[in-house]
Amino acid sequence: MNFELFPPLQRAWLVALWFLWSAFLFGGLILGSPHENRRMPRWTRMASSWTLVVAGWSWWLFLQHTEVGLYAFWIALGMTFGGLGDLFLAELLGIKGTRAVIAGIGAFGVGHLAYIGAILYGAKRFSTPSMMQFGQVLMLFWIIALIGWWGMVMRGQKHRHVVHWAALPYALLLATTAGLAAGMASQSMAFWPLAAGAFLFLVSDLILAGALFGGLKWPYMHDIVWMAYGPGQMLIVYSIGVVYMQTL
Repeated sequence: MNFELFPPLQRAWLVALWFLWSAFLFGGLILGSPHENRRMPRWTRMASSWTLVVAGWSWWLFLQHTEVGLYAFWIALGMTFGGLGDLFLAELLGIKGTRAVIAGIGAFGVGHLAYIGAILYGAKRFSTPSMMQFGQVLMLFWIIALIGWWGMVMRGQKHRHVVHWAALPYALLLATTAGLAAGMASQSMAFWPLAAGAFLFLVSDLILAGALFGGLKWPYMHDIVWMAYGPGQMLIVYSIGVVYMQTL
């Protein structure tokens, strides 16, 4: 990304936020102490997420009067709901257990609707993707989500509850975001960061669903989730700049 095209203060701010996000995410992993089968402290995870919220709204503030202003708005809004979902899952908003998980899924779901809004705006404004190609890619990602949901959440469950079934439409929603982003990326290289980020988000949530609902246990599983989720969200947020470069 050519940050030289931005005014110096804006450029410094966006780069500083990226380094701050990296410090919170990777610093928490490297310097954290093992606790409950994870190394990353809760505060560094939340700080990394909300640093991206600030970055998202910063991109929008700097680019709101350009062609990508609305794209930046939807991405920033989606990241905000993602940060809210992180707070719910970390049980920092006054609810715990299954209710916190459901609230987190709801927040992430709204966030992905915003991401889909950004993708559809990008498709209308910056590209002319083939509807057949969109359909083919979407079908592929829906199949991936369905297989992942069954393997991670449902397989081997003797007692299936509402949260197990609620994970299916949520997985399909995330797959829709990833599929639409991949469809855009097949038409324009500018959307590859968005597509990669959406795919990492889908992978992280399938693993997390396996841990929450399917009894899946790996060493440091929650750190693995964040190593996919955090960079995924970063790529989605910083895709704003890449898409902006395409308009120049």
